[in-house]
Amino acid sequence: MSPGQSSTPWWARAARPARPPLPLALMLRAAVGMAAPLALGLLTDRLDLGVFAGLGAMHATMNDRIEPTRLRAPRIASAVLASALGMLIGTALQKASLPGTGTTLPVAAALTLTAFASGALSATGPRGSAAGMLLLVSAALGSGMPLPSPWWAAAPTMLAGAALVIVLGLPRRSYRRPRADPRTRALAAAYDALGRTLADLGSPRGASSRQVLTARLNQVQDLLPRPRGAEPPRTAGLRRVYAAALAATEAASGLLWARRPVPPEVAAVPGLLARAVERGGGEVAVPDWQPDTPSRRALDAALRAAAETVAGREAGLGTAPPPPPDPWRLRVRLLSCGSVRYGLRVALCIAVGAAVTAALPLSRSYWVPMTIAFVLKPDLGSVFLRAVSRSIGTVLGVAVTAAVLSATTDAWALTAVAALCVALLPYVTAAHYGLNTVAMTPMALILLQLGGRSGAAEFWPRVLDTALASAVVLLFGCLLWPERPRHRIEPRLVDATTALQSYLSSVTRAAEDAGATGAAEPVAEVWLRRTAYRALADARQEVQHGLSEPPPTGRLAEQWLPATAALERLSGAVAAHAAQIRYGGRVPDPVEVARVRRALDELTRAAREHHPPTRSAARPTRPHDPARSALGRAADELETLLRN
Repeated sequence: MSPGQSSTPWWARAARPARPPLPLALMLRAAVGMAAPLALGLLTDRLDLGVFAGLGAMHATMNDRIEPTRLRAPRIASAVLASALGMLIGTALQKASLPGTGTTLPVAAALTLTAFASGALSATGPRGSAAGMLLLVSAALGSGMPLPSPWWAAAPTMLAGAALVIVLGLPRRSYRRPRADPRTRALAAAYDALGRTLADLGSPRGASSRQVLTARLNQVQDLLPRPRGAEPPRTAGLRRVYAAALAATEAASGLLWARRPVPPEVAAVPGLLARAVERGGGEVAVPDWQPDTPSRRALDAALRAAAETVAGREAGLGTAPPPPPDPWRLRVRLLSCGSVRYGLRVALCIAVGAAVTAALPLSRSYWVPMTIAFVLKPDLGSVFLRAVSRSIGTVLGVAVTAAVLSATTDAWALTAVAALCVALLPYVTAAHYGLNTVAMTPMALILLQLGGRSGAAEFWPRVLDTALASAVVLLFGCLLWPERPRHRIEPRLVDATTALQSYLSSVTRAAEDAGATGAAEPVAEVWLRRTAYRALADARQEVQHGLSEPPPTGRLAEQWLPATAALERLSGAVAAHAAQIRYGGRVPDPVEVARVRRALDELTRAAREHHPPTRSAARPTRPHDPARSALGRAADELETLLRN
């Protein structure tokens, strides 16, 4: 973070929206996915079913991405199946409850149990987070929305609406054109980001360019998950090109840490590789530039290997294939202490929300648990900011809905407005959570209007419902919940230090094996470096979220910011150290390795004990001397940071 950014008030950082690219394809199929079932319901006089089909289409849109169908369909299916299950639970609860009794104790107990399962599932990862949230959201909606005829048709109708969104996203032609493959575009974007990083070596823009490169590689990693068996030749080729990009990134990280630039013609090579990747292959010439340091020689070798790989030839990347996925991983995460704690956290908030709705005369009591589910989604950043943004966004969304209904109540016009709102979701979700609420609130209220049991007079009470739900989350899910810190900065830093320890161990172990046998065996070093950089990116993201919160959380995030930056520089130092070993003949010094390990252990202990460092490590201002160990200088920086 630049000095100008650090002086920005937390509320200004929280209110500032991002500027993502306009996802026109996602927006178009989102609009069609919502409009088609509503229009069909109007034409067949079954608008009750059309509303639930539109709701399923909306939930599918919330989880839609530009990615291959074999990844996109399971992502949407897992979320919408959970949503349909929640709807089945909610509608069964409503059907079983007595008319006019409101939220009964059995309904509240069932929603609380569903909330526990939702929270535990949400803590297992991004896909589990989406499924867990929609499980609870749909259960809350089903317990209070007008039921279709027959009542059990709500859940399968939602699946039909989601299936329409999946079908709309199927490729109209196969991915024989490389440019049409999202994986190809993501790989090309990663190589372009690598080129920008090389162009910014030695400049103040280097760190931010590296962060963009990490984000692009994260995207490719998500589009190319670990193989589970034999792969099609094209997928295997893309994976080799990805591995070549990782090797080149490791070399670039070492140069970035050393503040040592490269000639412009060398920095332009990744851009040429990106264009070749888009074409499906081709020759790219790497200039003869006579690199004079181990890190530069590492980059030269990596770029030449990448050029050979993009051209379709075998190249010695020196890395083992990624390890296979662990089939027990999801079960272990689902039963972990973190998942159970998060499930209890959500269940507590839902139970309190049920008590509040039972004590107050609320006309639509399901709005409170639904809002709690949205605000407590674990991977959307600060709970505090989401609660505040949700309240403000609901006020604006209700105002928009009131304005629309004052102009027209025609069902066809409202269908068009609902389609417009859902079309905005892919963009506003990436821009700001508050904007997401501004778009989603009119859509939900219009669906209720089309369902026939709501009027304009009932919309403004939704503001009160949202404020009550946000207050419940802030009090029982944030302030009074026995969890320190109130965000996940420190656990993410522990994950990052652990990943860096593994990366460093891999580098030193490979050097020891090479010294003992004369030739190093291929190792998964590049994948460990990828894991470390991804963990560091997650830690930095949590710090950025924390900086947008009021004190004391924002102050704690500022205290951890220097440690996050120091860990990012350390990862570059380990990459430079690996280059010195492979291309400079340096033998690892056990004393230096032990110093870095000791510093990482101390930083890990500080994170677990909630004691951020009180000093900042001095950032180097001149290129690193290649005759000196990169690891030694990294140890100096860490020890300076941790010296109290």
